[in-house]
Amino acid sequence: MAFLGEDIPKLGFGCMRLPRKLAFTDVARTREMFDAFLDAGFTYFDTAPIYPGSEDTVRKALTSRHPRDSYQLATKVNAWISPVEKLVKGQIKGSLRRTGAEYFDFYLLHSLAAANYKSYDVFGIWDYAQELKRQGLVRNVGFSYHSGPELLDRLLAEHPEVDFVQLQLNYADWENPRVDSRANYEVARKHGKPIVVMEPLKGGKLANPPKDVRAILDEAAPGASYASWGIRFAASLDGIITVLSGMSTPEQVRDNIAYMRDFEPLDAEEMKVIRRAQEAYGRSAIIPCTECRYCVEGCPQNIPIPEVFAAMNLRLGNGQVEASAEAYAKAVKGKGLASSCIRCGKCQNACTQNIDLMDELEKCAAALEQA
Repeated sequence: MAFLGEDIPKLGFGCMRLPRKLAFTDVARTREMFDAFLDAGFTYFDTAPIYPGSEDTVRKALTSRHPRDSYQLATKVNAWISPVEKLVKGQIKGSLRRTGAEYFDFYLLHSLAAANYKSYDVFGIWDYAQELKRQGLVRNVGFSYHSGPELLDRLLAEHPEVDFVQLQLNYADWENPRVDSRANYEVARKHGKPIVVMEPLKGGKLANPPKDVRAILDEAAPGASYASWGIRFAASLDGIITVLSGMSTPEQVRDNIAYMRDFEPLDAEEMKVIRRAQEAYGRSAIIPCTECRYCVEGCPQNIPIPEVFAAMNLRLGNGQVEASAEAYAKAVKGKGLASSCIRCGKCQNACTQNIDLMDELEKCAAALEQA
């Protein structure tokens, strides 16, 4: 049976991690990357108002330079960053202005989770999104989701009008109880909803996985990029609209195009390799941070939490003790140490991966701040 987005190429461009030039997005490089992506036949772009500079860059690199019917554009409305209903509902005007788009092909209620989903009810955003659809400002309405299958089941039962869902699906989190990739996928399919995949590489972690995982993948396909395993795994699932890759360099674009231009789903032998990689990843002690940075803005101690965890993961995942210490020193220079955490909990409420951030910071302090 055909489904929404079945004809959209299975590689999408996630615009959360666009290339940077000092403190700003590198627009020239982004243009190069967007053009290569479109020239290869791919068409889906995903942005959001809270991705710094992303919507403006989409205007400069995409909408002002390419026909509107040559791509699909997705953006989001966020009800938990503002206490005022009028400001939440006004986000669509800002997004249309910044992107220069006449409409959005896909419009998402952003990052629903147990801690924030009620704000979308309080402000009436479910009905409001449908009104935008009736006005022609958006064509398909859905939501991105970061919680467990029980709440997802309830939301989809209460809101059968949504056209699609966006889920974190990757092989490392397939059975991870903190993310519930498999269970959430099955709930969405039970309700007949097609899926946009986010974090197929777990914030880049699966593009450079722990050494035990790398050994398994290298043995199975010498020379294949580690990213290709993660993207192809997600794209091989049924009911997928597209798989978002947060590409930051032209090299990443070229690599993704190389194996997704003529996409072939994983075969039975490749799935056996994935299962071995899943087992190895499950034994890894790395902190499963995707570096979305939602935790950073509200930190009263100015702790660069994602960078602290990235430094710690060099030690946990690959045994690089000296490199870990050097990365940590660089990360906290002029900022808060891991040990300066006052356990206020602001970061915890923002985490999309359900990591116990405060406990992990304590472990990082013990390991990385030794004399």
